[in-house]
Amino acid sequence: MTDFSLGPALLFCPADRPDRFGKAAERADAVILDLEDGVAPADKPAARRALAEHPLDPETTIVRINPAGTVDFADDLDALASTPYRTLMLAKAESAAEIDRIGDGFRVIGLCETARGVLAAPDIAAHPAVVALMWGAEDLVASLGGTSSRTADGRYRHVALHARSAVLLAAGANGRAAIDSVYLDIEDLDGLSAEVRDAAASGFAATACIHPGQVATIRSGYAPNGAEIAAAEAVLAAAENAAGVFRFEGRMVDEPVLRHARSVLRRSRSGRL
Repeated sequence: MTDFSLGPALLFCPADRPDRFGKAAERADAVILDLEDGVAPADKPAARRALAEHPLDPETTIVRINPAGTVDFADDLDALASTPYRTLMLAKAESAAEIDRIGDGFRVIGLCETARGVLAAPDIAAHPAVVALMWGAEDLVASLGGTSSRTADGRYRHVALHARSAVLLAAGANGRAAIDSVYLDIEDLDGLSAEVRDAAASGFAATACIHPGQVATIRSGYAPNGAEIAAAEAVLAAAENAAGVFRFEGRMVDEPVLRHARSVLRRSRSGRL
């Protein structure tokens, strides 16, 4: 797995709101300074200037840039040349060739949020500059001509679940981290918690969020609870005196189960992934 040392809670912050930069950095594991959808077209020049005028720690800062092939994409890269930021998120990534256009010296997170981008996720993940993939539900459904990514009860539609799985599999097949999409209902922390726990159990490394009030729930969702830690420690201890497949507390244990347990303990030791 390519090293992805950021923590599980990645907080979007509009790049034209430098008054929020410091607060976002204090509250989340990493900040995604957004030059794309979070900034109105007329405000993008000011947002680019703010990157240099109000610097954050480049080790825990991601800059989301506009899609390749747009004028804003070129302007974003020009602005970043005078900053220390070297981890970029490419909005609406749709091919490995687009990653080439970013140039050398950058760590790239491919944001697969269109139908073309999801289908190209394996090729994007294989690019040597890519360290992670993220998927986006709302832009994906919009690219298909749809109207919403979720049903009335808050669950993802099948096409969104397919895209989520496809991006996770593409990332994992290429040794890259996977980042889960944002949860738009800011007040629904129970729904967010359930989705984050599913993300962690499925293999996502982090979840992006749009409000600092979601950070604690995301961190908690990626942190194993006491019972999970105790169970992982117990099965690994039992494996020390067993050869091959063995039975433990009524269930069969083989190497995949032991790998699950090691993953639980790895997440328990640190908030960073």
